[in-house]
Amino acid sequence: MTAYDDVPTGTVAALARFGARYEAQLGAPSGDGWIRTDHLLVPDGPELTGLLKHEFDGRGHATEHATALSLMAVYAGRLPATALLLWALHGIVLDVRPENLWLKPAEDAGIEAVAIRSLEPLPGGLATLYDVTLAGHLLPLADELHRRTRAGLRQLRGGVASGTAMAFCAATRETVAADPKVLAEKWAEFVGGAPCGLNALGEVTTVNRGGRDILVYLRNTCCLYYSCADGSGKCCASCCLTPRQDRLANYAAV
Repeated sequence: MTAYDDVPTGTVAALARFGARYEAQLGAPSGDGWIRTDHLLVPDGPELTGLLKHEFDGRGHATEHATALSLMAVYAGRLPATALLLWALHGIVLDVRPENLWLKPAEDAGIEAVAIRSLEPLPGGLATLYDVTLAGHLLPLADELHRRTRAGLRQLRGGVASGTAMAFCAATRETVAADPKVLAEKWAEFVGGAPCGLNALGEVTTVNRGGRDILVYLRNTCCLYYSCADGSGKCCASCCLTPRQDRLANYAAV
C-alpha cells in the first residue's frame, strides 16, 4: 500500500473545540477498562456481553431489546465521530477500522473515551470511509446485536444513522461552531450513497436556535429511550413518535 504521511496531531485535536464527542486519544491506551472495538464483533464474545450489561444497568433498561438500541445509538454517535468530522471538514479518511480503535465505558453508562492507534490516513475517499465506519464496523455490530437480542435490524440501523448524523449535527451547536450549511451538504453526500438504506431512516435539517442556525436529526425509527429509567417516560428529542413540527420546536427551544 502506498505510504501516506500522518495527519497532523493538531488537526485532529482541534476538532475537540466542536464538542467532547470529537476527542480521541492517540496510540494504544494503557490501564484498565479499555476495549478494542473489533472484540465487540466476535460472535458471543464477552466484551459485547459486558458492554450490554453496562448499558442495561446504567440506564435502567427493562429489556435486552431496548438496551441494544440504546447501545447502538450511543456507540455510533461516539466511536466514528472524529473520523466523520475530519472527513467532512478536511476530506481526510482516518484508519478507524475496528482493530485500530479502543473505547472506555463511562462509569454509569455510555462511553467515556476513545483511542485511535495512529493518524495514518487511508486513500479512497468516501468509498473507503464507508468501509471503515459502516461496512466493516457499525453495520456488523448492528447485525451482532440483532442476533443476540430481540432488537429489530431496521431499528438498529436507525441507531447507526442517527449516531453518524450526530457527527455532523453536534459540531454546529457549540460556542465555536462549524458551518451548518457545509456540514448539511457533507451529510447529504455521506448518507446519499451509504449502504443498507440509511438515507431513509431519518433526516438532517436546520432549525434556528437563539438567532443561530444549527443542524438537528429527526429519526424515522424509535430507540425506546422512554422505556428506560434514565428516560423517565420521556421520548428523546429526535423520536419518531413525536410530530415533526413539535420536534423542530423543541430543538429550537432547548
